[in-house]
Amino acid sequence: MSLRTAALAGAALLVPGLALAQPISGVYVGAGAGINWLQESDITVSPSVRNTGVGRSGSAEFNLGWGGVISVGYGFGNGVRAEIEGSYRENEVDSVSGFPGLARPLRADGKARTYGVMANALYDFDLGAGSFVTPYVGLGAGYLWTDYDSVGVRGSTGSVVLDGSDGQFAYQAILGGAFPISAVPGLAITAEYRFTGTLQPEVDAVARNAAGAVVARGNAEVDNFNHSLFVGVRYAFGAAPPPPVVAPAQPAAAPAPARTFLVFFDFDRADLTERARSIIAEAATNTQRTGTTRIEVSGHADRSGTPQYNQRLSERRAQAVAAELERRGVPRSAMVIQAFGETRPLVPTADGVREPQNRRVEIVLR
Repeated sequence: MSLRTAALAGAALLVPGLALAQPISGVYVGAGAGINWLQESDITVSPSVRNTGVGRSGSAEFNLGWGGVISVGYGFGNGVRAEIEGSYRENEVDSVSGFPGLARPLRADGKARTYGVMANALYDFDLGAGSFVTPYVGLGAGYLWTDYDSVGVRGSTGSVVLDGSDGQFAYQAILGGAFPISAVPGLAITAEYRFTGTLQPEVDAVARNAAGAVVARGNAEVDNFNHSLFVGVRYAFGAAPPPPVVAPAQPAAAPAPARTFLVFFDFDRADLTERARSIIAEAATNTQRTGTTRIEVSGHADRSGTPQYNQRLSERRAQAVAAELERRGVPRSAMVIQAFGETRPLVPTADGVREPQNRRVEIVLR
């Protein structure tokens, strides 16, 4: 057994249930939830509130809160993805400072919420064969509403209460990893960090005296910078199961002589040319003349296109050759029909390269 095969087998034992990572090709949906830390926010009140004597500004700190996202996107098969997401975050006020015109100690209450829609562009990093995780990074832009729900700054001489919502341009950066689940092709667990911010929102501000009477109305500018840690799930539609890892065949004590016939195909085609039919006819004649009892029909593709597409293309090529052999008198029961996609090139190439000799079906008579 080769070192690479042993390493793959060992990883499979150590991480049961995980599948080898593959790039997303097509539509996918995702959802995640977790904790959200809202950074300390500077609060700058308008002159109408400031003139009551509460002071020009203060700041608010928030407790650790929560949030979540749902998304729908499309993967292009080369690591690039684009998606639309909806998100929600919520944090309670922990403490306030500043506002020198309010008598100490200051008390704080209320909630801050952020919700809206973002468009993201992401890139998945292919770590190669044997990887059970796909790291990814992303950037996003959109529109988020900041909602202050009765965020109060209260002292013995009066209070300032911030309330209302304001929508602003939003931006974010994403760093995450996806862990595919082998039992369900296309399903993956995701874990990610997100930094999400907006331009400075403006909410309503009301100043009250110690008796609770309104003495001024205005507005206040606040900050909105979020740090989120989310765990979620993602499902890619139409994902094919990855081809199994085939262990090298152990040589027999006395291997029987074999003869191989190569049938080549045009680019992205699975139909037989006249030259291909003549080669298949020669193979069928040899099968009947030598009394062959096992015929291997193996389909292959070059590396132009996604691995999933090339796997299906190699299957169609193998089936086309098998059908022609059967038409020429070779029973299907004597054939072993298999497909290897782009995994066993006759001529090694870089990804995306068209190579005529790799677009083939091998007929092996044993």
